[in-house]
This record gives sequence, C-alpha cells and structure tokens, in this order.
Amino acid sequence: MSTELNALSKTQAYQLADIAKTPPQFGSITPRWLTRFLEFKGLESGIYRVNKVVEGETPLDILCSSEKKSVEIPEGFVEYQQKPREYILNSISTIINVDTAVADVFSSPFDQTNEQLALAIESLRERQESQIINNDDYGLLKNVAERQRITPIRDGRPTPDDLDELISKVWKEPSFFLAHPRAIAAFQRECTRRGVPPSTINLYGGTFILWRGIPLVPTDKLLVDGVKNPNPKRGKTNILLVRTGEAKRGVIGLHQSNLQNEHSRGLSVRLRGIDSKGLASYLLSLYCSAAILADDAIAILEDVEVGEYYDYS
Repeated sequence: MSTELNALSKTQAYQLADIAKTPPQFGSITPRWLTRFLEFKGLESGIYRVNKVVEGETPLDILCSSEKKSVEIPEGFVEYQQKPREYILNSISTIINVDTAVADVFSSPFDQTNEQLALAIESLRERQESQIINNDDYGLLKNVAERQRITPIRDGRPTPDDLDELISKVWKEPSFFLAHPRAIAAFQRECTRRGVPPSTINLYGGTFILWRGIPLVPTDKLLVDGVKNPNPKRGKTNILLVRTGEAKRGVIGLHQSNLQNEHSRGLSVRLRGIDSKGLASYLLSLYCSAAILADDAIAILEDVEVGEYYDYS
C-alpha cells in the first residue's frame, strides 16, 4: 500500500506560523509640539491668579533731574488691577473598562491592560492640546487682546510681511509661531514666490522651518474653517505667535501637581475596582489650563487663506 504525501500548503503553514504583531496603531495621534514648546507650571491649589499692574505709560512719576538745588521728589504707589483674572484647572476625564479574564488569557505579546490605558492617555493628551488652543474659557484663540489681532495684508495669503507684523506685536523674546500644517505650507509657497525660502532647525527631535529665527510649530488643533477635515482646495485658519515662560511674562500651561496615583504631568490613573464579573475599571483624569500673563505675550493673524496656489511654469 502506498501513501501520497502532499506538500505543505500556504494555508497550513500560516496556521502554524508565529506571526509578528505590532501594538495597536492609533492613527489620530500627533506629535503634540505645542505641549513640548510651552512652559508649564504646577499648581497646588488648582487656581492661578494673574495679578497685573493697571495699564499706563509708567506706573509712577519718576524724578529725573540734574539740578543741584532741592527738588521735591514725586511720591505714589504702583496700582494693581482690582479684579485680577483667575484660572481654574479644567478636568478632562474618561473611564476604561478591562475584562480581567481577557487581559489574562491574551496577555502575550502585549499587556492588554497597559495597551488600553496607553491609548486612553494618548487620547487625553490630544484633547489637552486642543483645549489649550480652543477652550471657550482659557483657550489661546479666545484670549488674544483686540490690539494683538491682525489680518493678512494681501488677499488672505500668509506672507513674510504678515509674520513680520506678528513679530512687531510680540517683540519681547517671541518663542514660536503656531499654525496648521496647511498654513505653514501656504507660507512656504509665498516665500518661494518671493525667492526667500526659510531656513530650518532641529528641535525636540523634529525639523521646523524658521522665520526671523523663530520656529513655525505645526498643529492640527488650529482648525481650518472650524473643522479637522476641511475642503482640500480652500479654507481659512489662524496663525499665532507666542512668547512662553513665567519669567518672561509669557504664556504658560498649568497643571495640578502632587496628584494621588500620578502617572505623568497633571494626569492621574486610578483603579476604581473589579466587579463580580471580573471587569476592572480605571479612572483617568487630566487637570490642565493655560494662562496669558501679559497681553503682548501672544498675537494672532486671522482669516489666513491656505488654498492659494501658483503656476511657476
């Protein structure tokens, strides 16, 4: 009796193969450059009061005299605003439920609980950056002073002249421009058209273009036409110029320090418990805000057109 042996099929080999796997790929995650460039301050009480001097040319009358005779020295005091702005930390929270039986059985090659928590943390950090820009209370867009708002000089296109105007508004040690990637591309087109291509610099592991030595930092949280997925041919957005740092009276991010179960800056991860069905529940809370310490710490170029193209042929 003879037996015919068949060659190992691709399907059978696939069933026996040890397949290489990746961790879950979260396509909407961004580098979040804003939170890397922005200086942060930790709070103990969750409230940050910005005391300001009443606006004026000089806070005191000062005597400047070369006369040798006796002159009366002016006196007074520096007047503070009576009702200073107070920033209260905003809470961004979510709850993650993990079936412990599933996590135990399918724990290799990746820890299922850690993967779920990592993805949730990434989502909270994305929301944090969006809130710093767009929050109705403390968001940067809503808190730029009127005298710090300008519009493009030529038909909405972001030109070098416009960015120079922004620099004239934030001339005391400006830190970075903040713009949607399409706005940066539109600005580069204008530079190419004029024959003044901007230089580049490597910071925080990324490459950024520079204008007047100031990096243009990309973020998709500065929306185009108010949406994340705008018309690819047209659209309007904003460009910000920011000075950051408490010592420079700039813009700073705020977070709660010394949290219980602190995972990272301003973020706590708490196990709420495991129910009778083996379902583990985790509470993730992120406490954040942002403060503008002086009006001239930020300026905005509004209604920037990102869909203007040229034929160079």
